[in-house]
Amino acid sequence: MSIQFADIVRPARRSAPGDRPRAEPMADTVKHEKLFATPLLRYAVPDHEALNASLIEEGAKLRAASPGVDKSNRNGWHSAGNIFAEEADCFATLGEIAREAVLDATRRIKAKADPATLRLKVSGWMNANPPGGFNAPHTHPGAHWSGVYYVSQPEVEVGNSGMIEFLDPRSDLPNWRLLGAPAFRAKKKLRPRPGELILFPSYLTHWVYPNEAGGERVSIAFNATFRKKRGN
Repeated sequence: MSIQFADIVRPARRSAPGDRPRAEPMADTVKHEKLFATPLLRYAVPDHEALNASLIEEGAKLRAASPGVDKSNRNGWHSAGNIFAEEADCFATLGEIAREAVLDATRRIKAKADPATLRLKVSGWMNANPPGGFNAPHTHPGAHWSGVYYVSQPEVEVGNSGMIEFLDPRSDLPNWRLLGAPAFRAKKKLRPRPGELILFPSYLTHWVYPNEAGGERVSIAFNATFRKKRGN
């Protein structure tokens, strides 16, 4: 005979004098899983000080040679082309770090496809936000992962300066947000430190708060895209 949910009843709790009758839970939790989760990973690059100094030096040369391009940047500079293709060793080094982070993240999400059997293209660019500079909300269509490496992040004591914010891609959630559960909050913001790399799915809408500090905020963002190898 099949058991219906209503057939499962726990013994009633012994009542104390003056207690009001209280219904007991009718089922035990046997499994808890997260559906449609959006992964966000954070990596710390060891001994990043020398790398960041070289990135700032070489980035200054690029800025002197090119006005950059207009993308999501507002009142700031965005380099043209793929910065990982530049001749300076520091860009190639960061490109390899980005690739390793992408491969690690792809394995961590338990992808059934082996990343080693796929072609991986990583393309990056430098952002330099002086005081007042920011990046408007945007996504990175066509890629799998997007990431940001932080080269220079001016210190602030209060406020949102230098913070990156991610917006929940799900719709029709206002009723859930009434409960205040972290899984259903509309936004997530963080302020990474120099030497930190963050990685997230490219469909995730994000933006960067205006720089309210005295120095420049410098980062290198990138997209990572997998493709089948030729002949497969």
